[in-house]
Amino acid sequence: MSEAPVVSEAARAGTGMVLAPASGARQFRRRLRAQPAALAAACVVALLVLLALAAPLLTALEGQDPTSYHPGLVDSARGGVPLGTFGGMGGEHWLGVEPQTGRDLFARLVYGARVSLGVAFSATLVQLALGLLVGVGAGLANRWADQVLSRLTDVVVALPLTVLSLALLAVAPSDFPRPVLVAGVVGLVGWGSVAKIVRTATLTLKQLDHVAAARLSGWGSWRVARRELLPALAAPVITYGALLVPTNITVEAALSFLGAGVKPPTPSWGQMLTSANVWYQAAPQYLLLPSGLLFVTVLALTVLGDGVRRALDPRAASRLDAGRDRRKGVRS
Repeated sequence: MSEAPVVSEAARAGTGMVLAPASGARQFRRRLRAQPAALAAACVVALLVLLALAAPLLTALEGQDPTSYHPGLVDSARGGVPLGTFGGMGGEHWLGVEPQTGRDLFARLVYGARVSLGVAFSATLVQLALGLLVGVGAGLANRWADQVLSRLTDVVVALPLTVLSLALLAVAPSDFPRPVLVAGVVGLVGWGSVAKIVRTATLTLKQLDHVAAARLSGWGSWRVARRELLPALAAPVITYGALLVPTNITVEAALSFLGAGVKPPTPSWGQMLTSANVWYQAAPQYLLLPSGLLFVTVLALTVLGDGVRRALDPRAASRLDAGRDRRKGVRS
């Protein structure tokens, strides 16, 4: 990212005083602060992460935990519907209890946030690491190796992510920690798009004078990648990673909803939706709360990812702005 000089008010007044060039981090923060939607989304994401990290403290304040059953709080004669108003909301159970089990709903929601966000972020890190490794390797390798890695990437991109994840999770050991397993599987089958982006950028950067000079001077491929390519690849990789997180949250929720993701009693939002889909009339909050949190999280991460892309590369048109421009054109 190029560094632009920041001119003070005194310089504009004719004193000739010019401040030092703004760093890339300062430019990024300034561009991000100029986007109110991205700032609001960042606040929402920060709040959700804080709730997930503080889940043990919050549940301790409530006096509950996500796994304890309370059969006395549900009406067994009506199939396990929570007793009381609004699903049993009160001082002891802030958001009520689950149908049939009587487990505290607030505790399961905040602990479910830890699982859903943790799986999504971990899977994204695995995808970025593998995509960088394969993409840079293909871009710097000879023609034969590039063809092999590119065809492998095409195969990975063509495979249906959810179906392949379901197949791998079905044959995985049942005693392995399920959140770690889900994050690893989603990361292992979803790196192809990152690799294609990185390879294309690497082929472009390889033609630049300073990279060509480094290679001609005898630097090895690893040193060229570490010293010359990775700093230039940071912006597109971070941008794409920010957009991958909401996708991975949706994938984790879908896998848990289909019964192949996180297993009970460990809570996750997708797993809660699996058992909540039959309670939307008797206990609607049991369905609305996890689905609402999932919707807000994906929306906030998507808007934040778009803002990060615009802040890192202001020349790239925002997808949201492009949509608004098209609508304006239709009206006119």
